[in-house]
Amino acid sequence: MGKRRKARELALMVLYELEFRPDPAATVLRDFWKSRVVPSDVQEFAESLVRGTAECADEIDRIIQASATHWSLARIAPVERNILRLAAYELLHRDDVPERVAINEAIDLAKLYGSQESGAFVNGILDQIRLQLHRATPSPAPHADG
Repeated sequence: MGKRRKARELALMVLYELEFRPDPAATVLRDFWKSRVVPSDVQEFAESLVRGTAECADEIDRIIQASATHWSLARIAPVERNILRLAAYELLHRDDVPERVAINEAIDLAKLYGSQESGAFVNGILDQIRLQLHRATPSPAPHADG
């Protein structure tokens, strides 16, 4: 398993725990690492994903809600909801992660931790988010030859 994939898996575990634990992300992360030994670069990437996702939670939840046609955020299972949050954070705020990688990694996490339909569900919502991002990003102005 690649280091970034492992970091995403660990970040998902922390985000899932944050669903049910009212403590700040820093506290949950501190407690989470007490029982795990991972390479420092994996831990750093996982922590950056958790902190970024937590800091942008309101924005991310609005975008997921707008993209999840006929689904309220509360109706989405906690595992899928946090996979979507994690991937949406990467799509919106991580220039070092290609869109396809963020989406494919989320689909793989959904297949691993969700239900039989989770991969397709996550893919559909993330694809809508990706399309919205492209519509919101203005295309560069054509260059005039001079």
